[in-house]
This record gives sequence, structure tokens and C-alpha cells, in this order.
Amino acid sequence: MNKAITYSMGAFVALCAFVPAISGCIPRPPGGGGAGAGAGAGAGTNLDSPDAKVCPADGLLDDGEDNNNQLAVSKGRGGYWYTFADKAGSTVTPQAGALGGTFSMSPGGANGSQSSARMNGKLGGSGTIFAGMGFNFIDPKAPFDVSQYKGISFWAKRGENSTGTVRIKLPDVNTDPEGKVCTECFNDFGMDIELTTTWTQYVVLFGAAQQQAGWGQPRPGGIESAKMFGIQWQVNTPGADYDIYVDDIQFTGCP
Repeated sequence: MNKAITYSMGAFVALCAFVPAISGCIPRPPGGGGAGAGAGAGAGTNLDSPDAKVCPADGLLDDGEDNNNQLAVSKGRGGYWYTFADKAGSTVTPQAGALGGTFSMSPGGANGSQSSARMNGKLGGSGTIFAGMGFNFIDPKAPFDVSQYKGISFWAKRGENSTGTVRIKLPDVNTDPEGKVCTECFNDFGMDIELTTTWTQYVVLFGAAQQQAGWGQPRPGGIESAKMFGIQWQVNTPGADYDIYVDDIQFTGCP
């Protein structure tokens, strides 16, 4: 099933620059095993620990192989992919909002699969700049309980001439304006990572996700995983070209 989704880009105005890659996002290259960890919070987390292990089939969010813009329908989930960009000159393909129509998967996926989610374009050189892609867990958009899981796993890479700096954002009831809590919104809990041109698996644990420093209200002690909206991948390196691929998104740490 495909569905066109329209978002008001004026809502995405309070976003800040990236910081270097932080803890809690654990990369593993193809064929890799064993331990991997970031520094600081989450250090020592093993990719083979229960919290990091991917869930069974009903924990799959999307592998792109059905070549539509809807998540795998399971356990009440079934939201849709979308893209977004600022109004300061950044571009994004697939196009965002009403002009974009329906998000579609792109050829070539992780581990020899056929398809993956892809966004590409160029970021503006100044001002509040950003572009991204993501999905909501359910449609219509509303908070959704994912507290039975410990985090998410996904595979990602960048194109040859693309920036690799990406922030994984996890909007929840305290940071998304539709939660009706935040007075300075969009500082979602998340992680900053550096992608390479090789497909690599990443694990982001909810307990290690952090807000960016210096802005956003409120600033609770952690993400509210019982009331999350979805997942986003965002770029905002001024003036950068970007070409970002994401595939095989799954929950980790099943009960």
C-alpha cells in the first residue's frame, strides 16, 4: 500500500547543528561480530547482548522489499515514510510535502537485498538548515508504545560524494509538538553517527539516546518510549551534498 503524506515544513524550524558522533550508537560492519561500543554512556554495550539483538519477525519495521512507503504492518504499527527539508534552500529527493507525493524505495539494499530507503539532495549554506527522512509508527500520527523494546537496529551507508554525518532522531511526546508538551520543540532524543560508503549495521539503544545540548524545552531525563512517534534520519551540514541509504530497520531487545 502507498500513501502520500504532507507535512508542514514550517514546523521544522528549531533545529541545531550536529556534534561529533556520540555514545550509544554501536556500529558493526558487514560480517562483523562480537563487541562494539561508543564512548561514555553506553560504553561496553555488546552487540551480542540481549539489549542489542534484533527482534524476531514481528519486530521488523521495514526492509524495503515490498517497495512501498508503508512500514511492515505488525502489532498495531503501519505508519508511512516521508521526507522533510527547511525553507532556507535545502533540497530533498523524494520531494517533501504536497509536491512530493508518495515516498518510494530505491534500488539496492543491505546484504544483497533489492531495495532500501534513500534520500539525497543539497543542504543550504546558511540559516537553519536541515533535511531528512523518516516514518511514524502509526497513521494517523499519534504516540505509540514501544517500551517493550530496548532500541532499534538498522543498516546504513552514504553515497560516494555525500556527507556521512547523520543524526538519528526519536520524536516522543516531550519533543514533538503533537505531544502538546514542548514549548521549544524538535530537540528529539537521538544519536549522531558517521556513515561510510559500506553498508554497516547500527544499534541505537533508547536508554543511551540524548537530546542536543543548549536548547529545547522540556529537557527530561530520558526518552519516553511508551509515547514515541517514529524515527527520523536527518542531515544538516551547511552546504553539503548528501546521499543517504537506510535498510533493515528492526527493534532490538525483545522481552
